[in-house]
Amino acid sequence: MLEQIGVQPSQVIPADIDETPIKGELPRDHALRLACEKARAVVQLLGEEFLGHSVLAGDTVVACGRRILPKAETREQAAACLDLLSGRRHIVYGGLCVINDQGHEISRVAKTAVKFKVLSAEEKALYLDSGEWEGKAGGYAIQGLAASFIPFISGSYTNVVGLSLSDVSAMLIK
Repeated sequence: MLEQIGVQPSQVIPADIDETPIKGELPRDHALRLACEKARAVVQLLGEEFLGHSVLAGDTVVACGRRILPKAETREQAAACLDLLSGRRHIVYGGLCVINDQGHEISRVAKTAVKFKVLSAEEKALYLDSGEWEGKAGGYAIQGLAASFIPFISGSYTNVVGLSLSDVSAMLIK
């Protein structure tokens, strides 16, 4: 995705952090906390290699009200997410954090409203059979088959895909 805006990462390093929500944590706060924890974990992992580089980290959280939907790992989790999203609006929060080569940290949260149409049992079954939901926040991928479920979004489409490119660009320029 970064290549779309002319950014070529020198490395992609997964951050091994606990992504469990803190009791009472709101979805927006959860997305921001995870993005910042991921960035800090990578800086720590890089150690001296971090000098002269910047780290960008992000996390996507799908929320129905105050409820944080999981990254679907099982068919049952994905089905539960689709049932919850069917016929409703929900919010996708994209937490972003950049730590520059001087250790200065900036962060923000992108927010996108997404409306799902009412899903038929057949549509749900076909989507679940596709396996496209695996590991996806909220159990769906807007850039794939689930695009046909979404008659309306308000906000950044790329945020729902996984990284708000307009926000990333603004943060890197800053």
